[in-house]
Amino acid sequence: MRPLISLEQLFADLIKKTSQHSGKLPPVHLWHPEKSGDMDLRIDREGRWLHESSEIKKPAIVKLFSSILKVEEGNYYLVTPNEKWQIQVDIAPFYIIETKRISRDGIQVISLSTATDDQILLGKDHPLIMRKTEGVALPMVTVRHNLNALVSRTVYYQLVDWGREQPLANGKSELILDSLGCQFSLGDFQA
Repeated sequence: MRPLISLEQLFADLIKKTSQHSGKLPPVHLWHPEKSGDMDLRIDREGRWLHESSEIKKPAIVKLFSSILKVEEGNYYLVTPNEKWQIQVDIAPFYIIETKRISRDGIQVISLSTATDDQILLGKDHPLIMRKTEGVALPMVTVRHNLNALVSRTVYYQLVDWGREQPLANGKSELILDSLGCQFSLGDFQA
């Protein structure tokens, strides 16, 4: 019989890989300059960065901007130690475009990738929630520092496929997704 190991030990390589990536980000949470003004920059529903209504096509620029993004009281800013420019975000500043399911010893972890190459593991530090926006529940995942990602439709359908049904007391059922020992609701439905 094998000895029991913790989830952190079981997925140590994945946790290390994702934390190394996030360790390369500037410490925007420590920067608190006064607002410099508004910038004509918008992140649309699919995570595209638009400057003066034209999409920024260079991935390196988008990645740079995403690394200095900060949210304060529901407003989004690009910040440096000395400047803070407000930008517009339609739904969420990040967009989940890819997922993988990894299983070890009967425990699964869901790995997610954003359009800006953020790699995260769905779990207590990166939870999935169904957020009501304009009457529609949208799947969102916390990426970092209260910045969320909208889960693309394709990825959401994959997560639904990996979910399991759990009966509720009201005769409905809930679709549950397990990852890193946590359970996340993908919504309820009539059984």
